[in-house]
Amino acid sequence: MSSEGKVAVEEVSKHSTAEDCWVVVNGKVYDLTTFAPEHPGGAHVITKWAGKDGSEVYNTYHSATLIESTLEPSQKKGSLDPSTVTPEWTAAPSAPTSAQPKPSSIPPLTSIVSLPDLLTTFGQITTPKSWAYTSSASNDLLTHHANLATWSRLLFRPRILRSVRSISTSTTALGANLHMPVWICPMGIAKTAGPEGEAALGGGAADAGIVHCMACTTSSMSVSEMLDAVPKGWPYFAQVYINRDRAKTEAVLRELERTPQVKAIFITVDLAVVSKREADEKLTIAEALAEGGRPAGGLARSTGSFIDWEFSWKDFVWLRRHTSKPLVMKGVQSAADAVLAMEMGCKGIVVSNHGGRALDGAPSTVGVLLELRRDCPEVFERMEVLVDGGVRRGSDVVKAVLLGAKAVGVGRPFQAAVAWGREGVGYAAGILQDEIETAMRLCGITDLDAARGDLSYLNYTALLQDLPPKPATRGWFGWGGKDFGKRQMKL
Repeated sequence: MSSEGKVAVEEVSKHSTAEDCWVVVNGKVYDLTTFAPEHPGGAHVITKWAGKDGSEVYNTYHSATLIESTLEPSQKKGSLDPSTVTPEWTAAPSAPTSAQPKPSSIPPLTSIVSLPDLLTTFGQITTPKSWAYTSSASNDLLTHHANLATWSRLLFRPRILRSVRSISTSTTALGANLHMPVWICPMGIAKTAGPEGEAALGGGAADAGIVHCMACTTSSMSVSEMLDAVPKGWPYFAQVYINRDRAKTEAVLRELERTPQVKAIFITVDLAVVSKREADEKLTIAEALAEGGRPAGGLARSTGSFIDWEFSWKDFVWLRRHTSKPLVMKGVQSAADAVLAMEMGCKGIVVSNHGGRALDGAPSTVGVLLELRRDCPEVFERMEVLVDGGVRRGSDVVKAVLLGAKAVGVGRPFQAAVAWGREGVGYAAGILQDEIETAMRLCGITDLDAARGDLSYLNYTALLQDLPPKPATRGWFGWGGKDFGKRQMKL
């Protein structure tokens, strides 16, 4: 300790190994020895800075207050004595290249005309690490490409000569009122895309009248910070991965239980382990070799190293003991599992394959949504069915709703929009809003929520050959089931 009771650099430097790891962050000294192995980003990104000042790399990925709210009092060793700092101590290890785009390189939002355009521009202005994390998908990207391509194979059957001067895009999903049937998917560590991070996603969503699904366990910010980014009472969805240390998940569930703004909890069920995302991993390997270190997994794999691969249907009872919030299974990829979720009492499901970032070769989400309409239409009556994956146009949103989806998740484009901050997220939402309204008018639809599940507006024949064989115990195309089909098929 220094004479003033602060921690001297000499003392910090004594704790410079993985087994005894002190790190300075924003002028405070922390003992991260026991926390590093549990860090969602992997232990190596912490132990690399053992005995050093890791503020720059920390602030790239996290809010300033997250570490204070996460660690126990015993892990907080005090403030660093700035009078003891030397050039030699600050010089090594080499400082990382910023993961965020430089403000001077960001073009005006008015030059962006579509979500694909936004993604292309983001790829040109952001860092390789940020682009690899945002754009990467599993293995050969088969499912990622299928998600994108299948929307274009689902065609409209527009109706003409209808008055479309006044239209409505509003709906409700899981207790949240939405200006349009869109929600922002959770992606985690949003500060890699821009300094505002998740605050831009939540704030931009509120500005547009939609909802952000916060990634509670992989975000750059704390839950309270994300809540502070939106008007008081504005709704959120919350995504939770099940931690191998169940006590940590229980703590997250308790925090969400105390938060009225969180309308539903999305339990991630399609990622028992994090997949191989080669663009992300290739970059991480190159960085490690350049620094003379040992190559490790990519950013995505490191952030998911804590996931419990023993989590199963029987644990639904355990979940229910720790929250009364509506539970939504995020990652359903078959009619069979949709029915199981319904029978387990889930409030809803998200038809999702993690944007092609889970099992490569899994079916497109459009195909799964169609399978549900064919094989278990009752789930649309008894649960709220949401969908994400490959959505790039407002017309994709309209197609999903006509297939029966209550709301549609969009991920990568909104993550990219964080480079422009809260304004960028709102701008991206505005593009979708305009495209949804245009597609509705050209289809002859005036109330999108009322048209939900009306297959008369769609030509889905090109997708039928991709569906799995029909179950022996269920009929062929009973398309609506119960009152849902009868009501929605009326012209």
